[in-house]
Amino acid sequence: MIIDVHSHVWEYPEHFGDDFLGQARRSRVDAEIDFTVCYEGYLAQSREEVRTVVFGGKARLSGLWVDDRYVAGCVAQHPDALIGFLSVDPTQDGWERELREGHQDLGLRGIKLLPMYAGFNPNDPLLDPLWEYAREHRLPVLLHTGTTFISQAPLACTFPRHIDPVAIRFPEVKIVMAHLGHPYEGECVVVVRKHPNVYADISAIHYRPFQLYHSLMLVQEYGVWDKILFGTDYPFTTVDASLHGLRSLNNMLEGTALPRLDADQIEAVIYRDSLKILGLE
Repeated sequence: MIIDVHSHVWEYPEHFGDDFLGQARRSRVDAEIDFTVCYEGYLAQSREEVRTVVFGGKARLSGLWVDDRYVAGCVAQHPDALIGFLSVDPTQDGWERELREGHQDLGLRGIKLLPMYAGFNPNDPLLDPLWEYAREHRLPVLLHTGTTFISQAPLACTFPRHIDPVAIRFPEVKIVMAHLGHPYEGECVVVVRKHPNVYADISAIHYRPFQLYHSLMLVQEYGVWDKILFGTDYPFTTVDASLHGLRSLNNMLEGTALPRLDADQIEAVIYRDSLKILGLE
């Protein structure tokens, strides 16, 4: 069983417009992305059994807004395979009400944040009610860290270092930094090493293989393989493509003296019981 902790559900143009779509196409230079998302399409590109964390996302600044009811509806169609996360945009009025409704009324089981896309710092004291709610109700929080394709999204909001003071104040909250914080992987690795309940996923990095090799070598040298979770970032990539990318990293080192990544640890990441780690079993 594979656990994918990072996958999107949305519809165009209901949830984002042409500006977001046009800029999102810059996210990959090696492939054309089909932003039409459906579970059947996702499943068709996985040869192994998979359970998947899905979310929409709310970021008014970037033109993305997926109502949590839509996410809950998707989960209701495949309740044995999908685990839904709610989203909030703390720059918008009513976000605390949406937090409660997404969890208590819709039954969504975690929180997805888009700090850079929405233009807020996750360490802002104004967000302490969110982190306190997550602590009280044992909701894991997955948030975007690292690069973006959206020009209006401020990079200053996305650095993994911002999670350090959050984890100091709220050490019980399970936090996942998406995309290993790339291209700020060094910050991400030292933060996950420091805090027992902070993790990182490796979604949407395999198609930059040399970068991912260096990133996972940092993971290996710092001894934090156990803090790394598998994710895809569908529809930006798929389960099978992610597995192939991970398992092929050492192949490009043939004929060199570069150190190899531990293949057993890569397999452990792929089959890690992330639902147990995040309290979602």
